[in-house]
Amino acid sequence: MQRTKIVDVLKRTDYGVDVNIKGWVRTRRGNKNVSFIALNDGSTIHNIQIVVDLAKLDEEKLKTVTTGACISVTGKLVESQGKGQTVEIQADDILIYGGADPETYPLQKKGHSLEFLREIAHLRPRTNTFGAVFRVRHHMAIAIHKFFHDRGFFYFHTPLITASDAEGAGQMFQVTTLDLENIKLTEEGKVDYSDDFFGKPANLTVSGQLEGELAAMALGAIYTFGPTFRAENSNTPRHLSEFWMIEPEVAFNEIEENMQLAQDFIQYCIQWALDNCMDDLKFLSEMYDKELIERLRFVVDNDFVRLPYTEGIKILEEAVSKGYKFEYPVGWGTDLQSEHERYLVEQHFKKPVILTDYPQEIKAFYMKQNDDGKTVRAMDVLFPKIGEIIGGSQREENFEKLRTRAASMGVPEKDIWWYLDTRRFGTAPHSGFGLGFERLLLFVTGMTNIRDVIPFPRTPKNADF
Repeated sequence: MQRTKIVDVLKRTDYGVDVNIKGWVRTRRGNKNVSFIALNDGSTIHNIQIVVDLAKLDEEKLKTVTTGACISVTGKLVESQGKGQTVEIQADDILIYGGADPETYPLQKKGHSLEFLREIAHLRPRTNTFGAVFRVRHHMAIAIHKFFHDRGFFYFHTPLITASDAEGAGQMFQVTTLDLENIKLTEEGKVDYSDDFFGKPANLTVSGQLEGELAAMALGAIYTFGPTFRAENSNTPRHLSEFWMIEPEVAFNEIEENMQLAQDFIQYCIQWALDNCMDDLKFLSEMYDKELIERLRFVVDNDFVRLPYTEGIKILEEAVSKGYKFEYPVGWGTDLQSEHERYLVEQHFKKPVILTDYPQEIKAFYMKQNDDGKTVRAMDVLFPKIGEIIGGSQREENFEKLRTRAASMGVPEKDIWWYLDTRRFGTAPHSGFGLGFERLLLFVTGMTNIRDVIPFPRTPKNADF
């Protein structure tokens, strides 16, 4: 008999038919006459109840049906008499694929801390929490592709191995085939890269933005969606060494269109979660964040405030003068911390905020300079609970201005000559932004540690599984 997924079985009302389901045992309880097995196959947060008449099935065989065991059940679909479910299955036959010794299987019925589950990342997808998180992760990926595809964007694959660092940050993972035990040096005493695989220093990418801009200047509107890498020694709940980024780049868009695109994009993704992941969101809300669904609706239902950085600073300074205490000082020229960003969103406007026109000193070399000579057309989207979730800008399209700015920030022209060429040949206004996929997932799931929204987190001193 063909297997039916539990998510589909739970929707059926054709009682009396024979069905076959397969999955992993979450719990088993009962008495000497009847056993109740809660079975889950990952297709939904909900289990289906299997009712086993012990007079009909070999009791000895059933002894191996313990939490974690994988089984196949054939039986009749019947209307459930119990609370919490509409259907259940009266078992006629049970096939045991694989047992799970209760003495050693780590996921028993008792609750487990998220810290403990990180230590068994190979098994944690079997828990309710991580089943929910990873189903939401899938749906968010689908929503992202659908949003851009429906709007005529092209999905563009930028390289994972690159000789440039888009941010000028320098915190990158080096890629090499050199013998690290026997490194050849030049006459100047520096590493000789002539024998290396690419013949020059190469790294894992921190961003696909610069290459994405090249594509936007040919295809009009593109987006990247792939893994990026940062070698920062940041052991925080908000940082990963390997994470996924979404980066749209659009020719002819100026900062206003860029802000609107960011708002439309993030509202679309969150609405998708509300429309397609409600069972999982309800579970996550009950278990971890009671205000989760309300906060998601808050973002979908409100226009985002457009706020110049200078005005934002004034609001924050005014709050300080009235006695509000921030951990970090605030003043014109400072890079805002998440506490400042959250104050603007949660306390002052009670809406998401897009902060624009930042001081050029605290932003990247490629951002378009404003006429005031002090600020650039940067934009950060600020959310409740999380602070900045999107960072972007209108890009500087003027060749001389970009060249001068790059030089002043120590970005060698020999490393970005190809990027400057797009300003030499047929330049045009263009804009884009970046969204860390895991930051979005933190917001949508209500989880508080970024290690809990990616299947196998990569962090300093941790590359297990």
